[in-house]
Amino acid sequence: MNKTIVILLAVVAITIIASGAFLYLNYNGQSPNSDIETLRNLVDDTGYVTNLTAIPDRIVSLAPSTTEILFALGLDSKVVAVTDYDNYPYNFSAWIEARNMTSVGDFSKPNMEVIASLGPDLILATGGVQAEAVTTMRALNYKVLVLDPPSVYGIFNDIELVGNATGKSDYAKSLVASLKSRIDAVTQKVAIAASKPRVYYEVWYDPLMSAGSKTFQNELIEKAGGSNIFADEDRGYFQSSVEAVIKRNPDVILLPAGGMGFGPPFWGTITEVKQRPGWDTISAVQNDRIFQVDQDAIARAGPRVVDEIEELAEFFHPELF
Repeated sequence: MNKTIVILLAVVAITIIASGAFLYLNYNGQSPNSDIETLRNLVDDTGYVTNLTAIPDRIVSLAPSTTEILFALGLDSKVVAVTDYDNYPYNFSAWIEARNMTSVGDFSKPNMEVIASLGPDLILATGGVQAEAVTTMRALNYKVLVLDPPSVYGIFNDIELVGNATGKSDYAKSLVASLKSRIDAVTQKVAIAASKPRVYYEVWYDPLMSAGSKTFQNELIEKAGGSNIFADEDRGYFQSSVEAVIKRNPDVILLPAGGMGFGPPFWGTITEVKQRPGWDTISAVQNDRIFQVDQDAIARAGPRVVDEIEELAEFFHPELF
């Protein structure tokens, strides 16, 4: 091979490497041309259709769950603001104090002036108490996607929706495939269990609240090989009674703890739970099957719900793990 051809091949190789590095550094794993079509007809969980003209560079997240999705997709550098309640995967309060991140304030009433000052290309919100804020932001011509999934696979759909909206469609599909694979591994393992424990998940105490069939926590319990004692309640979170829990006699009690650091758990201590009037007759109390779960991971509609399925399965069926 003559010297001229060798030099030419070397130049071509260097050009290919440099081009690849340029694309990676500038698009952070995005494919800027092939993903343009994914920016059209973005349908969120309210059925609202949003169209984007370019991959967003400045994203505001109005819920801890949407922030977790954004960071799971590697969009760290594009998130310009979060709420005061966001604490995963980083301590955002420290970032905000150091002025490396902006806070939009309260989750239920985000600061519109702060949002306007940031000039976001995309805003991710959730349902419920944010409905009024979403209406206001859309009236001001902001691009808003509402993520309010009713199920685990609804969460996965939202991950792919955010991926499509941000030029991360391939990354999102890969992430969802991995999460589904982990769930399949759990469901296959617990399928051979001799029985399903009856499970009580406490959302709040005084007044006592739990989760009905229209919550993704109900689905987490089922996929982990358990049976929610309130699965026959065709609704979301609801106020129940101590008497109802005693009557349904759960084998396992799940108590949310930790999370955003707002003091001790609302339910007090395990000892105090055991000492509730009449609860000494409950199977879970008698057999010491009361477990603490991360209140953020189990309550947020994000990728960490799969972590919870894996953890719950070990609680429910320790003989299989």
